[in-house]
Amino acid sequence: MLTSSILQRLQQLWQEGEHFDASHSERREKRLNITPDTGKFLYQLSRSRRARTVLEIGTSNGFSTVWLGLAAKAHKGRVLTVDSSAHKTALARATLDAFGLHDVVSLRTGDAFSLLADANDESVDLLFLDADRARYQGYWPEITRILAPGGLVVMDNALSHAGECADFIAAVLATHGYLAETYPIGKGQFVILKDL
Repeated sequence: MLTSSILQRLQQLWQEGEHFDASHSERREKRLNITPDTGKFLYQLSRSRRARTVLEIGTSNGFSTVWLGLAAKAHKGRVLTVDSSAHKTALARATLDAFGLHDVVSLRTGDAFSLLADANDESVDLLFLDADRARYQGYWPEITRILAPGGLVVMDNALSHAGECADFIAAVLATHGYLAETYPIGKGQFVILKDL
């Protein structure tokens, strides 16, 4: 359950991330956190789906991971998250420890494609994409394999970076058995349902 205390801590963490990003010019250093309304949306989707296995591509400092982890903890689920930066993985570990989620979330540093390739067929209930958008289209065949029937994929930045997401969105919309829509939440959430 998201108590007022947890929501206040999440709001403070987001504000700290926004302040940090404003004072750093290099993209790879920035936190690039999702918006709080996007976090609530992810939490709602995960809770209502009772997602037991959640995969996140793009951990950063763990802000989005906390929302996913809190939802997973409520119904004894697990989150596996991967980021290419060891520095950001370390930041995320501290964030998750502060929220008591070290036993719910597994952190990895490495290549997301390898993580996808290693996942079992139809084993993921919810997947959150918030990383290198140029790679998403290449991930799609693996995503279709590992996503459970009735599973969801949520991609951030569908509106803020529409051009960078266009090829991935086109690939999804051309795939039979998937229902997808973009919602004007945060920076735009492209939500995909495996409707098989």
